[in-house]
Amino acid sequence: MARRFLREVTLLSGFEKPDEHGYAALAEVVGEGGTAAVFLDRPYESREGWAWIAGAPLLRMVCENASDATDGRNTSPSNSKPRVVELGSPDSPEMLELTTLTKPGPFGPRTHELGTYLGIRDGNRLAAMAGERLKVDGFTEVSAVCTHPDYLGRGYAALLMSEVMRGIRERGETPFLHVRGDNARAIALYERLRFRIRYSGHFAVLRREISKSR
Repeated sequence: MARRFLREVTLLSGFEKPDEHGYAALAEVVGEGGTAAVFLDRPYESREGWAWIAGAPLLRMVCENASDATDGRNTSPSNSKPRVVELGSPDSPEMLELTTLTKPGPFGPRTHELGTYLGIRDGNRLAAMAGERLKVDGFTEVSAVCTHPDYLGRGYAALLMSEVMRGIRERGETPFLHVRGDNARAIALYERLRFRIRYSGHFAVLRREISKSR
């Protein structure tokens, strides 16, 4: 009734229903002291045995009209388009450092194994990145869209997203993403890229409490 990714990949977890049986199954999956990030239809309500770590309203956005999506070529104020590079295992420490700073969502040392991850470097410094995460039939999620604060306003996020989306569409799939409902800056960018809201819910990061009997 519950499943989770490997901890090194992501904290994302799920259950069939957010009821007594679902949370009991989730507790078995994560173990005592374990942490799970879950998507919920309603705000998380306090539950015995679980500690609430973080959470917020969550939007799911889908780019169904791919032909209208910008390719990012005109998003940078400069005429020179930065070079986009593919990221992999050797880049994992820098990717973790960037996501820890910018907090785009759960990200682990092996999250990049879920799909294609692209980045922009300034010398040896990783300035921005974006990649793929969840996959369901016909859809792939654009995720971990983040830019170092020193490089905001240069159009890097739009450029990287457009490149990731191009790869998704070339496979005949539809891009979608998740974003905090209170992240107005990110939502505005996604709307410019022709993403539209298809679902409104919540996410919660929870930790299974350790039994006091131990």
